[in-house]
Amino acid sequence: MQEHFVDSPEQLKQLCERLQQSQWLALDTEFIRERTYFPHFCLLQISNGQEAACIDPLSLEDLSPLTALLFDENIVKVFHAGRQDMEIFYQHWQRLPSPLFDTQVAASLLGQGDQIGYGGLVQKVLGIELEKGASRTDWSQRPLEQEQVRYALDDVIHLGDVYLQQRAALEKMERLQWLDDDFNMLTDPTTYQNAPESCWQRVKGRQHLKGVQMAVLQQLAAWREERAIKRNIPRKWMVKDEILLEMARRMPSDKAQLLKLRGVEDRLVERHGEDLLQLIKKARALPKDEWPVEKRAKRPGLEQEALTDLLMCALRLLSQQQKITPVIIAGRKELERLAKGERDIALLSGWRKSVAGDVLLDLAEGRCQIEVEKGVPRIVRAGSL
Repeated sequence: MQEHFVDSPEQLKQLCERLQQSQWLALDTEFIRERTYFPHFCLLQISNGQEAACIDPLSLEDLSPLTALLFDENIVKVFHAGRQDMEIFYQHWQRLPSPLFDTQVAASLLGQGDQIGYGGLVQKVLGIELEKGASRTDWSQRPLEQEQVRYALDDVIHLGDVYLQQRAALEKMERLQWLDDDFNMLTDPTTYQNAPESCWQRVKGRQHLKGVQMAVLQQLAAWREERAIKRNIPRKWMVKDEILLEMARRMPSDKAQLLKLRGVEDRLVERHGEDLLQLIKKARALPKDEWPVEKRAKRPGLEQEALTDLLMCALRLLSQQQKITPVIIAGRKELERLAKGERDIALLSGWRKSVAGDVLLDLAEGRCQIEVEKGVPRIVRAGSL
């Protein structure tokens, strides 16, 4: 395996030319985001199985030679838990690489572990124990030490070997196409777009608000998001959740009332007091039919709870038969929706439907049942006992 550290335009151009004919590329990124809204892109690792490289975006103003590789539809891009990596690409290029293969997603389908970490998967599949010493690195500091570069390169060198083994196993089991929907979601730009007007739904404690208070929270949360994006700082640095909630709950009408709220500092009122008061006033004037409503799931009754438990039992049996992790098929909340009579759910589409959804729907509607023989449960057609 040839290894490189790429920090000049000529090195980048030559590397990308050599990798152009690759069938797949293992990719990983290193970043920090403790002090920014957007992740600060610090390192890109790439490998095609013959050579591996760390590309230093902090030293390279122009990364355009990479686009021919990242956005080539004939090259499979391989990640492990790639959502944050894809977010960086979307932020940097406003495009997303495809086709994609995510080894963490594939691991669930192969029974190798649910949400398994990269080190654990490499140990399980390849029997290699990775060093963890550089896992807490500040990747923005230069120069990088040799230990840090080694850690970064290992993230893609072994990723390619894991991919090849997983792909072969999935093809043998005729399950490779099962992952298309999961991978398509990761390459969908809407996955990485945060609409400011919907950011109120992420504010912790919002369930304690009601009526027009929710409208106030929506306005304040959207304002905070827009400001945090513009300044590229964490949203909590603008205003903390608990302060947004207190503003929405009390709905102050002047700066004096605003200053009385717990946690509100003079600096916030001096800089943004007028804007915040105008937003509160605007929200209070909205007609009732424009107030946002928190969608709270009704607590299931005892019969629905029992049916959900039965569906969970059946799901475990079906998963065991297929030798895959139950959670990749459906979680308990999805089974609760099925028990309530909902049918527009992921469980009843694609490969999940054929593997388990059809049987679970039959069970929910009385066409199947579970019998126990000598302590072993099994699913049978109703009336065949």
